[in-house]
Amino acid sequence: MPVQNADIAATFEKIADILEIEDANPFRVRAYRTAARLIRGLSHDLSGMVNAGKDLTELPDIGEDLAKKIVEIVHTGHCSMLKKLETQIPPALTELLQVPGLGPKRVRTLWHELDVETVSQLAVAAREGRIRTIPGFAEKTEAKILQALQDHTAALHRFPIPIAARDAASLVLYLQGIPGVKQAVVAGSFRRGRETVGDLDLLVAAERGRQVMDHFTAHKDVAEIISSGPTRSTVILHNKLQVDLRVVKDEAYGAALQYFTGSKEHNIAIRRMGQSKGLKINEYGVFRDKERIAGETESSVYASIGLPYIEPELRENRGEIEAAVSGHLPNLAELGDLRGDLHVHCQSSQSLRVMADEAKNRGFEYLAVTLRSSNADPKRLDKFMAEIDAINGAMEEITLLKGIEVQIEKDGNLDLPDNVLRSLDLVIGGLFGHFDLPRERQTTRILKAMDNPHFSILAHPCARLIGTRGPIDADMSRIIRHARDRGCFLEINSRPDRLDLMDIYARMAKDEGAEMVVSSGGNSPEDFDDLRFGMQQAKRGWLEKKDIINTLRLKELRSQIAKTMGR
Repeated sequence: MPVQNADIAATFEKIADILEIEDANPFRVRAYRTAARLIRGLSHDLSGMVNAGKDLTELPDIGEDLAKKIVEIVHTGHCSMLKKLETQIPPALTELLQVPGLGPKRVRTLWHELDVETVSQLAVAAREGRIRTIPGFAEKTEAKILQALQDHTAALHRFPIPIAARDAASLVLYLQGIPGVKQAVVAGSFRRGRETVGDLDLLVAAERGRQVMDHFTAHKDVAEIISSGPTRSTVILHNKLQVDLRVVKDEAYGAALQYFTGSKEHNIAIRRMGQSKGLKINEYGVFRDKERIAGETESSVYASIGLPYIEPELRENRGEIEAAVSGHLPNLAELGDLRGDLHVHCQSSQSLRVMADEAKNRGFEYLAVTLRSSNADPKRLDKFMAEIDAINGAMEEITLLKGIEVQIEKDGNLDLPDNVLRSLDLVIGGLFGHFDLPRERQTTRILKAMDNPHFSILAHPCARLIGTRGPIDADMSRIIRHARDRGCFLEINSRPDRLDLMDIYARMAKDEGAEMVVSSGGNSPEDFDDLRFGMQQAKRGWLEKKDIINTLRLKELRSQIAKTMGR
């Protein structure tokens, strides 16, 4: 099998893990992390680019050294640098970095002080109370590690949404090309917009199930066939993702789609409503006695019990059925409602123009380019602002906004002075360290940052990295209310490893009257594609167009942001 993008990204991530444990230069570590994230998000195969002799350094954040390593991995299947690094530490040590709350310094300490080299050894040490004996590791820290281990174990067999999305798109396209297939769709937690998936549930409407199954199990990405029958098959892909396929008749397609989309809790509530009306609802249809009265479409299933159609992202039994009964379902915001992106980064003047062109091509009215505060020395800032002015003077139909992403310091101050911040169109503040502060200190830190008169948007408020770092311990209800009262905005960052705000807090923010922004947080034109994941998160939070400020026209947006900055 050719080397896949996921294999290259995993190699770079492991290099970054070992370098972190060895306390290497943080810029070097970040280069590998950034490259891995870029590679996972690419829509085209690097193997194909290498074999075609294309220049990999044309990709964002890929320099000559990284390009050479990619070529080596594609041609040989391994990386000599990683092999060398792996001889310097115990082989399983890097897995400890995947446990939320364990950074490289703590992993090094646990290794040297307790000889902890594996996740299982860490669990034993925590249960025996040995971790709390290490200076800097209190009993509360030990309890958090135990909880994190439980969460980590539960997440081990789940896949990030971008990996699942690529496989889902490829498989659906393949299934649609099989003779006799009338409809093909992904159901399950993927369709509901969950942040990670344990497997993919595919549903096909066709008359000849055996023919569909034979084609499905012969797909090039299938590594193992677990079961194969005339109406249901289960396979494991080469990347270890499990895929279940079900084939149903046209007349049952809607009922099956509703049933296999879930959630389980939502379906139980729907079935109970059916029972109260003398109906039986299952994956084959809606029945009164033996007569099928609905099931060809999902809408017909809901209509049979007197409900309007309920969007998949809402189907978690969190009040959506009650809202449907009372006629108060939200009119969910859609990707097409976005008029711009308020959080992107550019590495050079050339990439700035490329990002602007892509944003324009996607129909955006505006794009906020946010310089990172670590790069905002006076000379770089002046050049950045001049480049924005030049592009705005030359381009029509889109306006670039001058933004900056600042770090919220441990004490709640921002890492740039007010005289710099006031020169920009918007200021985004985010947490980039001190994630383990106690709840009250963490909360107070964020509230103080939002009180800065130039503060516009709180970026990725929970500061989590899915599968790597859990959310901070902070009073999100206070933070949300403070954002509302202060008049600043909360971000839903669409990067698949963030998806932050979390859906429950987005719903809370809506209920409290706080406004939000859905941003890509991207570094390349391809990252605009991630906005679909952010919008799914917004839907799971019940957000409507009016709840998201970057659905506004430019003039209205400027007015809203100006109010937050006291202008």
